[in-house]
Amino acid sequence: MQAEQENIWASAESHSHAPNTSNQEQASTQENVVGLGKEEVKKALKPSGLDKLRIEGGAVLKGEIPISGAKNAALKIMCATLLTDQPVTLTNMPVTLNDIKTLAQLLKHIGVSVLARHDKTAVLHARTIETPVAPYDLVRKMRGSILVLGPLLARHGFAEVSLPGGCAIGARPVDFHIKGLEAMGAKILIEDGYIKATTEGGLKGATYTFPKVSHTGTENLMMAATLAKGTTILKNAAREPEVTNLADCLRQMGANITGDGTDTITIEGVESLHGATHAVMPDRIETATWMIGAALTNGSLRLKNANLDHLTALVAPLEKTGVQIEADGNDILVSRSGEKLIGTDIMTDPYPGFPTDIQAQFLTMLTLCEGAGMVTETIFENRFMHVPELCRMGADITIQGNSAIVRGVEKLKGAEVMATDLRASASLVLAALVAEGTTTINRIYHLDRGYEDIVGKLGNVGAKIERV
Repeated sequence: MQAEQENIWASAESHSHAPNTSNQEQASTQENVVGLGKEEVKKALKPSGLDKLRIEGGAVLKGEIPISGAKNAALKIMCATLLTDQPVTLTNMPVTLNDIKTLAQLLKHIGVSVLARHDKTAVLHARTIETPVAPYDLVRKMRGSILVLGPLLARHGFAEVSLPGGCAIGARPVDFHIKGLEAMGAKILIEDGYIKATTEGGLKGATYTFPKVSHTGTENLMMAATLAKGTTILKNAAREPEVTNLADCLRQMGANITGDGTDTITIEGVESLHGATHAVMPDRIETATWMIGAALTNGSLRLKNANLDHLTALVAPLEKTGVQIEADGNDILVSRSGEKLIGTDIMTDPYPGFPTDIQAQFLTMLTLCEGAGMVTETIFENRFMHVPELCRMGADITIQGNSAIVRGVEKLKGAEVMATDLRASASLVLAALVAEGTTTINRIYHLDRGYEDIVGKLGNVGAKIERV
């Protein structure tokens, strides 16, 4: 009974797009957050659709920030629990993120028992697949929902998944997912906005070469292949640490996977998978965001439970701007000694290249660097939507095709700005921390999708930040 009271996914409901909440719904939510602190309860009761952040600039970030479990790893691993009828226990889970709660809602719809506790532990049990359908109303909130397709098809032989929604940062086609599953023997029809997939006698091992590196495509096919008959070889596969973290979890569940972390992954299909306990890796994008925050504010931060090995593409350009970085066990120490930041160039690329998810934050830092820097975006075609908002704050940025030329200015000024996507939101928070005066950031529900307790974490290291 106690475990049930502590289940903060009991309603498995994301309120990020629902500003109105009835008294009855609030009372229900109250029951589902037993064990949380007073402020967390207040946040859980209040939908974030109309919330704003108000930040007073000029603070220096000093102290410790605990890094949460990686959203981009946790989402995929949650989908992997569909592959077994036994319970899977996940630790270091970012249980309060809206994307995580949205996927929990989808899995619950499919028939999964979902339980999450305030100690960052989650237990998911897909004893039976009640309905192998992922409806539009749930999938539209988050593109990652497409990752139920492979596991459902592998275990159930049928899946119906709505074409996904998510951040408006450019086309992220699902062609690779579909072509790869068809290579494994699936019959797929796209009809009425849904991907309808079936197999006769189960999936079969195949060799599939991705025309372009796709980390979600790699993960979907890798999960599907665990229960396929024979050997599957994925070529030009994604190499992200999140792919390896998923592979580690699947191996603990009994899968036979080799080559993850390289561009060729081999999966020998097995009859069935079983339950396991697995730790979600630390969030390298959150880590990178606060590393840049320390640099921008001339601060000094210890980032707890982080992995510098996952951020080698960021370390070199950050050090080139004048930032000191070192690993200390499971922590990362980041500081800047007061010297002027120096402009430098970056180009996004699939891992181990510079992550597209850090591009907006790094560009924000360049606005206050000495000289100029160029940011070239090669992954998504629409990922400079934060630039007009930064220019409202006094930044000097020129867009030329898929590149942004950033000329350093003396200072940014507080303004009312609007977040357009998750990482753009983070970039505006960083800009606000160093801007002169007050900045109000609208549409922060994007932040709630990917950053846990941003007000608490930044407030504890000196930021003047509040949710209004």
